[in-house]
Amino acid sequence: MCGIVGFTHKYRVPDSDRIRHAVATLIHRGPDQQGVFESSILSMGATRLKIIDLGSGDQPILSDDGNVAIVFNGEVYNHLELRRELEELGHRFYSHCDTETVLRAFLEWDTDCFARLRGMFAIALWTKSTKRLVLARDRLGIKPLYFARRGDDLYFGSELKAILIHPEIERRLSLDGLDCYLSLNYVPCPWTLVEGIEKLPPGQWLEWRDGKVSSDSYWSLPLGVVRNWTLESAREELDALLRQSLREHLVSDVPLGMWLSGGIDSSTILHYAAESGAPLKTFSISFQGRSFDETKYIREVVQRYQTEHEELDLNPEVNLRDAIEQFAYYSDEPSADAGAIPVWFLSKLSKTRTTVSLSGEGADELFGGYLTHRANRLAGRARRLPRRSLQLAFDALQLWPVSDEKISLEYKLKRFLEGCLMAPDRAHVYWNGTFSEAQKAALLRSELPPALDRILGKLRDRFASNDDLAPYLWFDQRYFLPDDILTKTDRMSMAHSLEVRPPFLDHRIVEFAASLPASLKIRGSRQKILLKELMRDKLPLSILQRSKVGFDIPVHDWLRGCLRSLMEEVLLDGASDHQTLFRRDVIEMQIRHHLERRVNIGYHLWGLMVLFLWIKKWGIQATTSQETSVWIPQKTGTYI
Repeated sequence: MCGIVGFTHKYRVPDSDRIRHAVATLIHRGPDQQGVFESSILSMGATRLKIIDLGSGDQPILSDDGNVAIVFNGEVYNHLELRRELEELGHRFYSHCDTETVLRAFLEWDTDCFARLRGMFAIALWTKSTKRLVLARDRLGIKPLYFARRGDDLYFGSELKAILIHPEIERRLSLDGLDCYLSLNYVPCPWTLVEGIEKLPPGQWLEWRDGKVSSDSYWSLPLGVVRNWTLESAREELDALLRQSLREHLVSDVPLGMWLSGGIDSSTILHYAAESGAPLKTFSISFQGRSFDETKYIREVVQRYQTEHEELDLNPEVNLRDAIEQFAYYSDEPSADAGAIPVWFLSKLSKTRTTVSLSGEGADELFGGYLTHRANRLAGRARRLPRRSLQLAFDALQLWPVSDEKISLEYKLKRFLEGCLMAPDRAHVYWNGTFSEAQKAALLRSELPPALDRILGKLRDRFASNDDLAPYLWFDQRYFLPDDILTKTDRMSMAHSLEVRPPFLDHRIVEFAASLPASLKIRGSRQKILLKELMRDKLPLSILQRSKVGFDIPVHDWLRGCLRSLMEEVLLDGASDHQTLFRRDVIEMQIRHHLERRVNIGYHLWGLMVLFLWIKKWGIQATTSQETSVWIPQKTGTYI
């Protein structure tokens, strides 16, 4: 696992230390080895966290004739299979690492090689003779890859900070990114929150050839290819796919562990990992004394599989402020997902004993595990009622006292009814997000471009079939998964030099899940039906029957308590510094109403706080009209 970075310089000679400074920004991603490649047109480098082939495989790696160079971030789980095929074609290998396999696969098959790779990766390949740079990203976007164009030159890196180091890159806030961020809690691909810096979409490659840029997809998320599965045949197929995926994901030359929440997803991964017979290390976060604490389920699974287990209780006594302030550096883009805090501490705990951890991420997006997936169907029925009736019900709910619970029934019902008053596509993202369009308009002094509407248009375009679930799952896999869940995990884990692998996101499992009828995913109040049926005779009944608990913090409560001083300090200072774009009076009102328990808007205030810290850390500016001013994007908000 590594970080990669590079830039072209077609008409100039950069400072000799520029590439080394860029590599240094990513050293947390690869503290074991750093290397650079330099030519008259391109400079690139890598930082390496050694996982496979500890003795060799240092990067960059060059072809035998020195014509092609590679820097690589990730894991290719079928690299031994590809190696054998390439050896039969006459290639000779000098290491045992997957990076060399990718290089030789590119020499043999060019960009067609990417479709042959199984794993998570971000790749850069330079061909000297043709002045050609090729970038590629894995199918699901597990590993990040950013790029920016300035004139004829291209800049790229595993994190934004590796691009922001270049003086040619202006630090202006993207209004498109901001529009999405305020509504979704994250910035969907291809945008970032920095104008001119983009994310390479999952499943795509990009080519820079002597100043000209082109791109293409080598894989796309499947949609609408439903097969006639029976429950039994689908169980057998998923069982085989999970066994295969876990065999590949367990390969490591360094200590490996597992993240365990006590839910069905992580417990399923643990079950299949246990079949390998290897000693198992598990790591968990607890919230002792809280209604959403999962400790009893975690310990039940630990007892069944006899793992070497460690857990950390996340409470106000932990140094939360220090962790949050570090987010501004390590998050790259503000992590408005409050789950970043437990993932930060879980990564820190895991690193004490392991270098690689497996996680259960992706199962909810594949098999219909989120409450929002049920809400979409319930809202369809609710919208048959007169709109005035829905509005009256929503108004009446405002009299219900707010709760300090993380996500209480009061919070869910109010947000659900508010979403029922929106179009279905807007409601889907609103239930998992923050500000509505009206609320954004009230908060900001400048009108934003309709970027989110363009993204939602892709969701609306996919409602051609009678399947009322598949388009939402497609949207969550296309945007929410890579740009929120996987981004959060990548940044928080790599901040501690820990590799996290999600076995559910083997693309063969993703394609299989897309071929399932909706009835094998959600039926009435039952969710993830197939996965639960598969694990019915394998996991404790308590794990299969329990309700889903989100992996985040009690934001509403902590912002009234242990994080109150940090919140007030950051938000009030930020509101004063950035009144050109944000209405200070609205932010002050949000703080006051939350502290007075008139509303629960902890997630909104959390996002604003993290965002203001990030803007200040990186000196991001925004241009509106003819002026340039420092402005702050803000995050969430269900309430104005």
